[in-house]
Amino acid sequence: MRVLLSVAASLDGYIDDTSAQRLLLSNAEDFDRVDQIRAESDAILIGAQTLRTDNPRLLVNSAQRRAARVAQGKPEYPVKVTVTDSGDLDPHLNFWHTGGDKLVYTSNRGAAKLGNRLDGLAEVISLGERLELPSLVEDLGTRDIHSLMVEGGTGMHTGFLAADLVDEIRLAIAPILVGDPAAPRFVGPAQFPGGVGRRLHLAGVEKLGDIAVMNYLVNPGTHPDN
Repeated sequence: MRVLLSVAASLDGYIDDTSAQRLLLSNAEDFDRVDQIRAESDAILIGAQTLRTDNPRLLVNSAQRRAARVAQGKPEYPVKVTVTDSGDLDPHLNFWHTGGDKLVYTSNRGAAKLGNRLDGLAEVISLGERLELPSLVEDLGTRDIHSLMVEGGTGMHTGFLAADLVDEIRLAIAPILVGDPAAPRFVGPAQFPGGVGRRLHLAGVEKLGDIAVMNYLVNPGTHPDN
């Protein structure tokens, strides 16, 4: 499976601020670029904290792109995936009531807390006593998911990178400075494979208005599919 990590960050590395309203870092051109990547993906994943904070629909917004998916024999929408260890998920969130199939990965503890709360809305998969991201990726592979787009937040970005599960990063840099140490960053502290001695391969840079989008390949010899 190919895992693509998609993120927009400020010049100083923040993906949001601490206000009650979500900080929109991207511009219209960049949002359209993200919509294209979603349309090319078999599944899109966000963490439960992002789900609770942003209440996103996580859709392919372009009707033309959705029609192209159907013409290719794919579902109209990619599978939507979220990850929760606690099982603290509200069934009234937009995520459950828009788009196609939904999957929830959790632990035995989280599954017990969820109970039947998401019956008819999503399939809940317990990965055992511990929620391990490699096991999640392995399970997605058994479900004919060949390309996974990870959209955040900090915990998911950090976890996938620390577990060396990412093939490609699309990093959009917005020309603003947040400067709030309490705000969420692109990644948190972790032991990343290779440490500071590992340099990713810059495959391209795209200018979209005032946004710079950098395409990094994590492993040498890897070529982007999207």
